[in-house]
Amino acid sequence: MTLFSLARKNIARNFSQYFLYIASMVFSIVIYFTFVTLKYSDTIEEKTASSQKLDSLMSGAAVILIFFVAIFIAYSNSFFMKKRKKEVALYALLGVRNRQIGLMLFFENLLLGLVSLVVGIVLGFLCSKGFMTILIHLMGYDVMAPFTFSGSAALNTAIVFLLIFLVTSFQGYRLIYQFKLIDLFHASKKGEAAPKSSIIVAILGVFLIVISYWLAMQDLFTSKVWEKVGFLMTALIILTTVIVGTFLLFHSVTGFVLAVIKKSEKWLWKGLHLMTISQLLYRVRGNARTLTVIAVLSATTVTAGGAVYSLYYNTNDLVKTANPNTFMYQQTDAKSDKQVSTILSGTKYDENIEALSVTFNTKELNSASAFDSSDKRIYTVINEKAYNKLAAVQHKEKLHVNNDNAVILDIGYDKRFSPKYKGKIITTENNNAITFQSFKTQTVLNAGTAGIAVVVSNDQFKALRKDGEALKYRVIGMDQASTGLSKKIAKQLPEEALFSSAPQDFQTSIEGVGSLLFIGSFLGLVFLAATGSIIYFKVLTEAEEDKPQYNMLHKMGVSTKEMRKSIASQVFVIFFVPLVVGLLHSAVALKAFSSLLMMNLAKPVLIWMIAYTVIYGLYYVLAVASYNRIITQNNKTEG
Repeated sequence: MTLFSLARKNIARNFSQYFLYIASMVFSIVIYFTFVTLKYSDTIEEKTASSQKLDSLMSGAAVILIFFVAIFIAYSNSFFMKKRKKEVALYALLGVRNRQIGLMLFFENLLLGLVSLVVGIVLGFLCSKGFMTILIHLMGYDVMAPFTFSGSAALNTAIVFLLIFLVTSFQGYRLIYQFKLIDLFHASKKGEAAPKSSIIVAILGVFLIVISYWLAMQDLFTSKVWEKVGFLMTALIILTTVIVGTFLLFHSVTGFVLAVIKKSEKWLWKGLHLMTISQLLYRVRGNARTLTVIAVLSATTVTAGGAVYSLYYNTNDLVKTANPNTFMYQQTDAKSDKQVSTILSGTKYDENIEALSVTFNTKELNSASAFDSSDKRIYTVINEKAYNKLAAVQHKEKLHVNNDNAVILDIGYDKRFSPKYKGKIITTENNNAITFQSFKTQTVLNAGTAGIAVVVSNDQFKALRKDGEALKYRVIGMDQASTGLSKKIAKQLPEEALFSSAPQDFQTSIEGVGSLLFIGSFLGLVFLAATGSIIYFKVLTEAEEDKPQYNMLHKMGVSTKEMRKSIASQVFVIFFVPLVVGLLHSAVALKAFSSLLMMNLAKPVLIWMIAYTVIYGLYYVLAVASYNRIITQNNKTEG
């Protein structure tokens, strides 16, 4: 029997144990192949207006994926090698030379990689139509993509992953030369050293996490800490304190919590609670590094995905805020107006609005503005009547402006660095003064055409005519409008008309954010698959170590139900403690992101977290089922 055939038989015999590892690798290859296919695809270039930007995004995502998958495969491979050390030692005891054992392990890992690579590329091709359709749909286009097979993408994927598999296979080859025979036989009994809990270490861990949270919640623009320490250094401090604090949390803090639970004797002596807590005390501490990796990966995945999904979720609202009218432009000549009218049909409203473009002295405003130091600004001025006319058709509240007062419509208002408008006075070149009675963060004119608008009383508007340039705007509202109609209208108007289109702005925004959501979602799924797989492998390794204990309990007459309850409890803690910590980290990060953008992200973030938790929970169910199967089969075999 050749070494290659022996490796093949070993894989076939242990396929159930390798399945999740292979599935995770295949999924990673499918995603990488998809990204590279989209990079080389002509379909995206034909269907979208941002193919060059998407090309760069796909290339960047592919590099991140390569780096992460390489670490994941190496990490997972080390688990399998540890599990197989006893088998390797048996080969050595039977007289098989080290070189032959090393080659067998090399071929075994390489064969797993080749199988995963072939299956991944085939599935990638079969799924390419679906993935491309999802991407195009997320970018706002309602079209079906064709099946696409790119030879360049297949070659690129094969080269990258073959290199990764060669490195990990060589890692298996070197295993036999790294340990003594006695060490290999006892490898399964050696876990990560369980560190002793320390009150100082526990307090330090909590302190570091609190410090990182406090720094993250500080406002980026106004915080004295961020200003003095610097952006990059503060970000590095936050990252370091979170990772170290999380490690110390699993190292000592959880140990103290479990120790407190253990003191409840009445509860402890029920069922297998004593055994469950005792094993958890060892495993949570002993697996501190692994649990830290899981928590940090979960936090990274949820934070990145939640942020992108929040932007995607709020795109329509942001566009509506900036463009309350479907179309708007400055009227420059009657001919263009007539040509636009011939194109339009089914309008909800079509109004002509008189406005003024007035240059104001804004020195008093600048004293309260963090960024703008100019003494003069140009505002678009409309009267109360025009505002209320548009507010009525846009279903907004009417406005009453007192004489010599004004209300400013600033959709970009941010209390951290925008002027404090209320009570401030601005003057024209002819010394006509108006006082801001209030401000609104919504507008009735499209910001792309009119910019920041000021609403004055009808009488004040007449008085300001001599101070500004008279303008006429046409504002159009429609229930249904397409980018095609927008392009037709734009062709009829000169550039100075400053045409703004809600459908076109929405399409431009959704293309950028949709492509980010596609990449972020699939990278997140890869990270999630890898995260779930790593902890799944860890649980299965512990299941092999626990077989003697559960077999002893079986012989003592402990019911299968009690043992399964104990297993489910242990695995639940190992799975969900790092998840809860990761979600807490991401919640703080996303709260900081929400404050930075002055946007409520609660709903989309919650949806993203629930989706992540549900998929992660499937790994828990699978791990518990596999753990129970290993224990049950061993009890049947051992009696």
